[in-house]
Amino acid sequence: MTERIVVVGAALLDAGRLLAARRSAPPELAGRWELPGGKVEQGEAPEAALVRELREELGVEAETVERVPGEWPLGPPYVLRVWTARLRPGSAAPEPLQDHDVLRWLTPAEIWDVDWLDQDVPAVRETLSKLGTGAH
Repeated sequence: MTERIVVVGAALLDAGRLLAARRSAPPELAGRWELPGGKVEQGEAPEAALVRELREELGVEAETVERVPGEWPLGPPYVLRVWTARLRPGSAAPEPLQDHDVLRWLTPAEIWDVDWLDQDVPAVRETLSKLGTGAH
């Protein structure tokens, strides 16, 4: 059995809105939207990987809040796990620094206005249920 490689995604929340990032690469994913994040490196805790990926991809200082229930296959050997996260006080506003060309803060009513990557849809749905309860 091959070892699974964890890919972490951030449901970055701010004032009841969720950050969506539009892929600019690779070509087969370009133009579709996802939760920002990336691969966990050898010996790295998933939460630490998420903070690092958000710094690299968006130029922000963030902190994880809680894991979103569930785990979603991305194609062997990758599996997606998602955490809710928030910007730390004093963090810069997110910018699309790598792998993305556009960012959007979506209210619950706007969540489905973008074309999410298929594997992100269940995680977005789970996150939306948290937003729907007014939890931050």
